[in-house]
Amino acid sequence: MKNVLRAVLALLCLASGCAQKSHDQLIVGMELAYPPFEMTDQQGRPAGVSVDLANALGQYLGRRVEIQNIPFDGLIPSLQTGKIDLIISSMTATAERAKSISFSDPYLKTGLCLLVGKNSPIQSIQDADQSDKTLAVKRGTTGHVFAADKIKRARLLVLEKEDACVLEVIQGKADAFIYDQISTYENWRRNQDTTRPILKPFQEESWAIGLRKGDDALLKQVNQFLKDYQARGGFDELGGRYLKDQKEAFRKLGYPFYF
Repeated sequence: MKNVLRAVLALLCLASGCAQKSHDQLIVGMELAYPPFEMTDQQGRPAGVSVDLANALGQYLGRRVEIQNIPFDGLIPSLQTGKIDLIISSMTATAERAKSISFSDPYLKTGLCLLVGKNSPIQSIQDADQSDKTLAVKRGTTGHVFAADKIKRARLLVLEKEDACVLEVIQGKADAFIYDQISTYENWRRNQDTTRPILKPFQEESWAIGLRKGDDALLKQVNQFLKDYQARGGFDELGGRYLKDQKEAFRKLGYPFYF
């Protein structure tokens, strides 16, 4: 009878999502909608820079990695509630986010810039922040945070998806899309007939790995991993594998590359 009761309780716990995680497992949260950093391959499996970085971290820690695909604005709540162990999802380390979670040392530097219409007269964020302009932002991103705090004249168009923001610019419904450098470059490359990138960042940012407050031992391990990974050329390898064309393009433009 006791065995039956234990089995029933275990099933109920599993159904309610309270099953215990294995100690040799590392559950990493990311939104698989941000190529080439977080995406899926042709078989629907997680792929990209962040996935490879997560797997390298798991190997370093001796833990089996599981990737959880979670919408970007749900990543921090998932971390806080213990659904995931850490976040590797092109997340900018901001003072506001640091109130809720801890961040590793930065592993990538980037910045906010603009995607505008091909024939747009806009040359800067100051040109974009005018009363006759509409600026698209993706909800929950640092572009959204920046715009909510700093944009005083232009109308904001807050959308859920990156592709939707780009489409608004292509169709002339938005005058600019505020987003990070690598995505802006990629979105322009896919839409060269209708858009133009302004890649010089007006706000510099750093990406880092997010961890729960109080996970100091894991934080120390993650920081040591990042240091070792950098020293043995891991980030250079990732850049060559996923971002070769972008690295060359940024070199020609005179902008420092990310890693």
